[in-house]
Amino acid sequence: MTESVSSFPVIFNLTPILPLLPFAAFVLIVLWANRSKKLSAGLAIGGIGLAWILGWAIAITTFSVEHFGEHPFRVFRDWLPTGRTWQAFGFALDPLAGAMLIMVPFVCFLIFVYAVGYMGVGKPESANDERGKPAEPGHVDRLASRFFAYIALFATGMIGLILADNLIMLLVFWEIMGLCSYLLIGFWFARSYDDPKQITPKEAGLKAFLTTRIGDTLMLAGMLLLYARTNSLSFADIFKPEMLEQLATTTVNLPGVGATPWATLIAILIFFGAIGKSAQFPLHVWLPDAMEGPTPVSALIHAATMVSAGVYLVIRTYPLMAAVEHGPALQFIAFTGAFTALFAATIALAQNDIKKVLAYSTISQLGYMFAALGIGAYVAATFHLLTHAFFKALLFLGSGSVIHGMEHGHHHGHQGHGEAGKLVDWETGGHGHQSTDHPSTNLPSFDPQDMRNMGGLFRKMPRTAWTFIIGGLALSGFPIVTAGFWSKDEILADAWAHNQLVFVVLAVAALLTAFYTARQIVMTFFGQPRTAAAEHASEHDSIFQWMTIPLMALAVFAVAGGWVGIPKEFPGLGALSANPFHHYIGSLAEALHIEAAELPFNAVPLLTSLGVALGGLTLGWLVYRGAGKLRAGHHLASPPEYVDPLARPLGPLYPVLQNKYYFDELYHKVFIKGTQRLSTWLFKFDSNIIDDTLVDGVGKAGRWLSEVGRWFDTHIVDGAVNGIGAVTGWFGSVMREFQTGKAQNYLLVGLVTVSVLLGAFLLLPK
Repeated sequence: MTESVSSFPVIFNLTPILPLLPFAAFVLIVLWANRSKKLSAGLAIGGIGLAWILGWAIAITTFSVEHFGEHPFRVFRDWLPTGRTWQAFGFALDPLAGAMLIMVPFVCFLIFVYAVGYMGVGKPESANDERGKPAEPGHVDRLASRFFAYIALFATGMIGLILADNLIMLLVFWEIMGLCSYLLIGFWFARSYDDPKQITPKEAGLKAFLTTRIGDTLMLAGMLLLYARTNSLSFADIFKPEMLEQLATTTVNLPGVGATPWATLIAILIFFGAIGKSAQFPLHVWLPDAMEGPTPVSALIHAATMVSAGVYLVIRTYPLMAAVEHGPALQFIAFTGAFTALFAATIALAQNDIKKVLAYSTISQLGYMFAALGIGAYVAATFHLLTHAFFKALLFLGSGSVIHGMEHGHHHGHQGHGEAGKLVDWETGGHGHQSTDHPSTNLPSFDPQDMRNMGGLFRKMPRTAWTFIIGGLALSGFPIVTAGFWSKDEILADAWAHNQLVFVVLAVAALLTAFYTARQIVMTFFGQPRTAAAEHASEHDSIFQWMTIPLMALAVFAVAGGWVGIPKEFPGLGALSANPFHHYIGSLAEALHIEAAELPFNAVPLLTSLGVALGGLTLGWLVYRGAGKLRAGHHLASPPEYVDPLARPLGPLYPVLQNKYYFDELYHKVFIKGTQRLSTWLFKFDSNIIDDTLVDGVGKAGRWLSEVGRWFDTHIVDGAVNGIGAVTGWFGSVMREFQTGKAQNYLLVGLVTVSVLLGAFLLLPK
């Protein structure tokens, strides 16, 4: 059946088309347009562009629908029989989905446009390029058509996920994104490195796929338990008050735990899916290595799709998570988020790869959102999810622009300085890490992602620098003018009101965030160029026209995107704001019986937010503004002596942070090596016990029994048969003497026989 939609605006009926538009682009590229890279890029941009325009039209229309939170739009059709009921294939539109439609297709569209320049569409192909490896600077990637097909399918997964009407549909689109992340992280599958410790794109894609499968398996277990208890996976059915009450009051006895409400067990299992997807501790290890994929993929994963999906899952299923008020499920979510926020922020302090700093920043900010959800800050977490997407997409795309500029600077410097170019071999920094973004196979090994190789890029790449700084200030929560300030401040205010331990942890994480962001900005854009590549970096190539326009568009939202969430009671500015975002999402929260009232103004979280943002940025500037200055007479073709100012005060802790607390090594030793050892032991067990002892033993026993049977058959059965045959043969040979065939012999025998009988008769006494 299809739900009646006559009471809603007609444009809502186009909602199911939204995920089909990028999917149509994916199909057309794969089946028809893949030979033309320009046409493939055009189809991908066209598909997501139409989804963006239509999505905004639908979302804006929802603003004027009264009581939309209480009566969301649904269009569905029964399609999957499950016992006595049917599961629906359908889509739903409510304030949460409407807010996501403002962000997801728009950010995806800008990333797609950026990717045209990034992949070199319109540039000539190089004869030296190998399929599955990055192209040389100034050339188009040979697999560009495949790339645009993959990202179109990626966008399909996220748009479908935010509109899904039930958990089955959500899981379908969830796994589509899992597939696309595997394909895109490992997009340059043929690349290899001299350093055996450096993970390759193929390995990074597999690592992401397998790590997230751990969370997905537990999530699927939770979904199956939920269906077993409710006989439905539709959000409309699950979130009924009587259904949530039943799940919260009925219990299951868990070994070592005791009586546990079904709602708690199911919520924690489903949350593990979000832990994997959003790279929370302890499943965080896949996300930094996902940087092996092209930069537009990093932006998609970190801003508009993959990791946002994990937070969205918890927000969407929040009534289930909060079914047991202040229960273990929410406490677990709050602890996981707060710990991850601080844990990842400390690692980011000591990273030198420009993209990995942002990767750990994403893990930390996602922890912020989960901590907010754990303490009940439903609206604040949703707000930060949206604002974070804009400035984190800006930062990742900006990092890709920086890397491109370094690549071209390295290429130009090498061509322009003759033999001096050979002296840049040192720039690998001992890592042997080729560029993630279009390295030249004809140049010495060089790492354009290492911030120690940069410096002074503000003058060389002003548009990239300005937009990156705006994104960095938003990430740091620079007061009043940035979106990050308003969303972070709201989370801190909720934490102060509901859980002051979480407040302290998040405040420290925010301080570290501002510090490492300032560190990143100063090392990259200020000071003097520390290498020839930085000296010759530029953004004047035609590809940067495609790359810098999306940066400027995102910079607008990184600033103005937070103005829709200014609290009414904020001093001064609150009088000018009706806080439309809180009213919009709050209407859904009220319909779901989630506490979402605006908090009264409190100066403590505000002053804390101002202090950690400005203090962290100032401290980062003071610590790093003089670091990496070139000594007198230094030549750019010789290695800069860059010593991180944090190395001495942190002492032995610095290499621990630089090596990410050695979790990769720990997991490799315990899980990978452990699995290999277990596999080896199982192989030996199978070979020695199963094969040699059991299977071969059974075979030997069978052979022995067959030998016994053969001997019995030969000596007993055959002996008896042969003995009877021998007796019969002997008797026959005897009888053969009498059976001559001559009548006279027979008459003679008869005469003799009669004579003997007659004689015996006469001799016998009478």
